Amino acid sequence: MTIPLLGIVAYSGTGKTTLLKQLIPLLAQDGIRVGLIKHSHHNVDVDTPGKDSYELRKAGALQTMVASSRRWALMTETPEETDEPDLFSLARRFDSSKIDLILVEGFKHEPVPKIALYRAAVGKPLDNLIDPHVIALASDQPIITTVSQLDLNAPSMIATFIADWLKRTQ
Repeated sequence: MTIPLLGIVAYSGTGKTTLLKQLIPLLAQDGIRVGLIKHSHHNVDVDTPGKDSYELRKAGALQTMVASSRRWALMTETPEETDEPDLFSLARRFDSSKIDLILVEGFKHEPVPKIALYRAAVGKPLDNLIDPHVIALASDQPIITTVSQLDLNAPSMIATFIADWLKRTQ
């Protein structure tokens, strides 16, 4: 089973992470099990220098799994220089028996359904956010658009929109 992907795209400083921190518990209250893929333009290191897993990964292990009774994490080295990670390959690594929806922060140019977030105060053009895959625009002010418009400051409205969208996609 393919897990639906829904992108949350915006310019830096718009509040993507802040909104996601509010949306995830609201969706969980609706019984939606959420996974998350967050794109970073920086070197990501989730391991702690000096810890065994860090030292073994640095020694050359291409994949390192850290596991406990409460969680596990798999780190995979990609020594071959790639432009960007492939969103769909990353999504296939999720367990479809545990997740109903994968929210994607970033990857704004990928052909997946998206909610675009827009704040005029950020000072960037709206046009660069809107593509054929945008299903809704969440803004802090009314904007004339052909897609559904949501209030960026009303996370419960956005969560309801997502839950309804997810039901329609299944």
